Amino acid sequence: MDIKSNLQKVLSDLPESVHLVAVSKFHPKEALMEAYNAGQRIFGESKVQEMTEKQEALPKDIQWHFIGHLQTNKIKYMAPYVAMIHGVDSYKLLTEINKQAEKCNRVIPCLLQIHIAQEETKFGFSFEECTEMLEKEDWKNLSHISLQGVMGMASNTDDMEQVRHEFKSLHEYFLKIKQSYFSDNDAFRHISMGMSHDYPIALEEGATLVRVGSKIFGERVY
Repeated sequence: MDIKSNLQKVLSDLPESVHLVAVSKFHPKEALMEAYNAGQRIFGESKVQEMTEKQEALPKDIQWHFIGHLQTNKIKYMAPYVAMIHGVDSYKLLTEINKQAEKCNRVIPCLLQIHIAQEETKFGFSFEECTEMLEKEDWKNLSHISLQGVMGMASNTDDMEQVRHEFKSLHEYFLKIKQSYFSDNDAFRHISMGMSHDYPIALEEGATLVRVGSKIFGERVY
């Protein structure tokens, strides 16, 4: 498994404005170090305990992105170091992230996870729920979080037209809420979408962050 050349191949597909989140969950620290030594600095994990163990053992200039489904009782463990939380799918979660970030004297960047897939199993706000939360404006009082965009996962399907449609819907929603609620906020600029099998389509539909794992590290061992 040549992680370095896999990484370079993925990076060669990305425009300069797009950041690669190397999805390293379930992969050993040695594999992350291979990617690190090849220049990668942003890694994505989906289990707080695993991410924290890696964060303690690996170089301190790594930016750790949490990309999994987050439980409120786990936030305190990663609040001191997490660089971005991709999967915020409730106002309750935002308030808890804010509370734990305040204890660490930090502002934690967050993305609003929107449910764009056909599958029920995926998490996220519906477009309506997210708009409703933004309308209420309570989030504006949360001074220890920084809302920086949206995240979505397309349906797990071979129908790439459906995937494209879902990514397009997320981009359109991003533009709508950017204009309505974040027009004066330069930090609100990210669309996290696209994984190993569909990131080329996500790029065409406006992704600024892609979450790629198996194309870099190979299939995971569970």
